[in-house]
Parts: sequence; structure tokens; C-alpha cells
Amino acid sequence: MIISSAFAQEAAAAAPQEFSFTNFVPLIPIFAIFYFLIFRPQSKKMKEAQEMVNNLKVGNKVVTNGGIVGVVKDVLVKENQVEVEIAEGVRVKILKNYISDLVRDENKKTK
Repeated sequence: MIISSAFAQEAAAAAPQEFSFTNFVPLIPIFAIFYFLIFRPQSKKMKEAQEMVNNLKVGNKVVTNGGIVGVVKDVLVKENQVEVEIAEGVRVKILKNYISDLVRDENKKTK
């Protein structure tokens, strides 16, 4: 009996809403927040990383994405690689994109 009365009742038909620009106004600040908190810092970080990779020089101490630390012995511009010495007499070629950071010398005194 309850089921038959439930089927007998019809839901009120929802009136179709018209398109309005005011419906999208709250989304504009949300997109702005996403841009300034997520997209902009990420692109800035990518630009800095690319600049660091492009400015690699012989003698720089670097860390690869795999965590290997070594000293740059040669920069191969055409192949987009660097030759890194990871131990005495052990040199490996690494793509520039896999260099994650430069190791700063902590013993140097700043002026």
C-alpha cells in the first residue's frame, strides 16, 4: 500500500532555469585563486629549473633525480647531456633534464 501511494504521487516538475552570467560570477575568484596558488608557482619553479639546467658548468656539483651526487666534468650541448663523475674515475652521461639540483658549498663564507 505504501509503495502504490508513493508511485501515485508525482514529483513537482522543476522549472527550467534560464542561463545567467551571474551563475558564473562566484567561479571567477575560484579560478583566480587556483591560478595564483597552483599554476603560477608551478610554472615559475619549472622556469627556474630549466634556467639552472641551461647554466650548468664544468665543476658544478649536482644531484640527479635518482639521488646520485656528482661533479660535472663535461657539458655536451648537442646531445643535451652532461658527463658527471660520481666516484673517482667513474663518469656517467646524464640527460640534462634529470639533473634536479645543484649542491651548494656550505663551507664558503658569504660577504
